[in-house]
Formats: sequence, C-alpha cells, structure tokens
Amino acid sequence: MGPSGSGKSTLMHILGCFDRPTSGRYLLNGQDVTRLDRDSLAYIRNRRFGFVFQSFNLLSNTTAWENVCLPLIYAGVSGKEMKTRAWTALRQVGLQGRETHLPTQLSGGEQQRVAIARALINEPETILADEPTGALDTRTSKEIMTLLQHLNRERGLTIIIVTHEPDIADYCRRLVRLRDGIIIEDRVIEEPQQPEKEPAAMSQEEGRL
Repeated sequence: MGPSGSGKSTLMHILGCFDRPTSGRYLLNGQDVTRLDRDSLAYIRNRRFGFVFQSFNLLSNTTAWENVCLPLIYAGVSGKEMKTRAWTALRQVGLQGRETHLPTQLSGGEQQRVAIARALINEPETILADEPTGALDTRTSKEIMTLLQHLNRERGLTIIIVTHEPDIADYCRRLVRLRDGIIIEDRVIEEPQQPEKEPAAMSQEEGRL
C-alpha cells in the first residue's frame, strides 16, 4: 500500500521480472536475476509468476478458455492439453459453463476470474495482483478476494497485492507500506479478514457492472 507515486507498481514490476532495479540485487529463490538476459527473464515470468491486473487485460475477440491458454502457447504446450488445462482452470475459479463466452459477454467479476485462471494455468509459485478489485463493485471485490484467499490457504500460493483500499488489505496476512520508494511499514496482520464463504460460480447477474 501507499500513495500514488510511492513505488508500488515499480516494486511489483521488479518482483515480476518486467523491470530491472537501478541498483542493488534481486534474489529470487537465491538466484540474482538482475543480470539475466531477456530470454531468461521471460522464462522466469512465464513459469514462476502469474499476473492479475485491474483492467483484466483479456483479448476481446477471444473466448474465456482461449484467453486462459495464452501462457501455455508461450510454453509450447500442445493444443489438446491447452484446452483441457484451460477448462480445468476455469472450473477452479467458478466459471464452469462460461468457457466459450467472450469477455463482452461476461461481468466484470467473471472477467477477473478469467484473468485469475490465466494466472494459475502454469501453476506459478506466486501471483502478482495489481489493484485486482479496482474496477469492481464492493460485492464482487469481496468475491474475488475470497477466491484469492482460498488459493493462498488451500493451494499454498503466495499472492502479492497492490491496493489503495484498506478493506482489501485486511484480507492479507502481511502489510507493507511504501512512501517515496521507501518501505515505511512492514507488519503481520494478526487477524486477516475471514472469507464469508467458499468461492463459487457467479450467476450471470452477480457482479455485473
């Protein structure tokens, strides 16, 4: 968390190997990745991280399952296996029955679930989520946070979230505050917000913006 310009997104881009730090080192599982070439960084991004964005970043003329397949294309996975894995990922985020819908046929919450399924498809160690609820209403935001919290607790995924919203930060187990590129607070949240229910499929009307 932190005000605009504090360095939140820059830090996330460095963690996700999109940007290089101007000084110092970034050790990922003990490896200094700051000196790796572009191909090596791309490989790390595709295999170790999943990314979720505020604007969903879905291809508008491509179905939900085809959007989820994109990381698998770069990984060289065969067509039949891609579809199987994509449909499985969509079921895991509660979108069974919506696999062949275009983004324009999905609610905001459903589009973000597609984005989360895409982030999960390569079984990453860490999901980086930049304002994942910023474009959603309160009810849908709670559903998305419940889903992310479930993935953290049941699958052991580390999920790093950038947010301006204190009620979203309350779901997390650790809070890091930035100001002018400096960490000014780093603490454990003793009692994170508890999910209201297990993540489930949303109806066509739930969460629609």
